Amino acid sequence: MAKTALITGILGQDGPYLAKLLLEKGYKVYGLIRRYSNPTFDNLDFLGVTKKIEFVDGDMTDESSLLHLIKRTMPDEVYNLAAQSFVGASWQQAKLTTEINALGVLYLLNAIKFFSPTTKFYQASTSEMFGISHDKGFQDENTIFHPRSPYGISKVYAYWMTVNFRESYDLFTCNGILFNHESPIRGIQFVTRKITDGVAQIKNGLADKLHLGNLDARRDWGFAGDYVEAMYLMLQHKTPDDYVVGTGENHSVKDFVVEAFSAAGIPDWEKYVVIDARFKRPAEVPNLKARASKAEKQLGWKTKTSFKDLVKMMVEADLKRYEAK
Repeated sequence: MAKTALITGILGQDGPYLAKLLLEKGYKVYGLIRRYSNPTFDNLDFLGVTKKIEFVDGDMTDESSLLHLIKRTMPDEVYNLAAQSFVGASWQQAKLTTEINALGVLYLLNAIKFFSPTTKFYQASTSEMFGISHDKGFQDENTIFHPRSPYGISKVYAYWMTVNFRESYDLFTCNGILFNHESPIRGIQFVTRKITDGVAQIKNGLADKLHLGNLDARRDWGFAGDYVEAMYLMLQHKTPDDYVVGTGENHSVKDFVVEAFSAAGIPDWEKYVVIDARFKRPAEVPNLKARASKAEKQLGWKTKTSFKDLVKMMVEADLKRYEAK
């Protein structure tokens, strides 16, 4: 009998890549969606998996809907990828961010505890929990959390609740502390996709400027398609645990900009980039770099896509979108 998996956040970036991976492994995949009047399946369509998923109604802020859903489906695995995941918006929408990212995880864990305690649970944690790191050079599973945004704070709550349910109720729960991961279906509001989309517009004569905030912030950027494999491997491991997932390299936003313009064959990127104070955060996280040796050793996971190839992949996808139009 095929395994079943429930993916929350199925319409985002990671959900489609994870769904594709699980479907290829023979899973029956449920995808949680809110009852939109007109849901957007573009990301799932991009990977050709929309018609292979059974969509189920629910909402991370409505505990009763999650209780009913888990009771009805009793999945072998739950991957909680749902979140208000845009860091910049979390200052303006702190309450909503908390309700979805923090309390929503509690509701989902309670549903599993009450109705399907053998279900394995994956929580999408984030490197933003580290914030201003007190360790020099890298962050791993032993690094102290110091979040610098309502988003990061909400994720710390969810992280510890996931650990607490594992320790208190003997549930199989794992945190994947994923560093920044991108792809051609990254949301347009995120800086990486904003850059590649802006470069594609400039290349096609549709824009002449790209407005950005802090170019000095450094991030460990990887490919989402690689990172969903780590999620899967965590729930196949013999014991539940928490893992940092990243490339072990970091680059500045400026590095990303330079690489994106180069991939599009546009010289002199400085002529097009405008530093705009509107896009600077109230509190910045200056430097994130993963040490993912635990995931590499225990799970056998390793990133496959280089920074240069990632940026090129995203630029080429956005160029094709504008060519198609």
